[in-house]
Amino acid sequence: MKAVLVRKTDKTTAVLKALEKLTRRDVLVGVPGDTADRDQDEYGPMNNPTLAYIHDNGSPAQNIPARPFMGPGIEAVKERIASGLGKAASAALDDRDDLAMRHLERVGLVAQSSIRRYISTGNFAPLAAATLRARAARGRKGALLELASRAAGNAPSNESARPLIDSGQLRRSINYVIRGR
Repeated sequence: MKAVLVRKTDKTTAVLKALEKLTRRDVLVGVPGDTADRDQDEYGPMNNPTLAYIHDNGSPAQNIPARPFMGPGIEAVKERIASGLGKAASAALDDRDDLAMRHLERVGLVAQSSIRRYISTGNFAPLAAATLRARAARGRKGALLELASRAAGNAPSNESARPLIDSGQLRRSINYVIRGR
């Protein structure tokens, strides 16, 4: 008869410590404060977080329709985000903090890229004629094309002049940070 020695190790403390460490980190996607400033233009001192909020939610007082891009951009990649967060949790449980951080970085990058892509491709309410005229006055060729198309009797479209994209500053300001709580 053989004698078998079974050694049990209680890893509860290590698992709880790894989970606590992971849950003390947030992946925040949007327009962080360090990218808030915009190049000065004729609109005055508007910053990117304010502009993002106005466009995402609309402003009835300024006759700006809501053109949501943050939520739909995240929604488009929610399965990839969930998978990345699961991989980060697994890595944390294996005491691989470096790997967990890499997975969190990937999650942030996936979300950032999706929101930026949605700004470029989303089906938003077409620009108002006054906005098109203002863009045309600044030399935006797409605005001129859209104005000509509407003058020819065509329905408003986003093909030539995309809402949310004039200078590209808002789209470029979409970023992510991983922050401890």
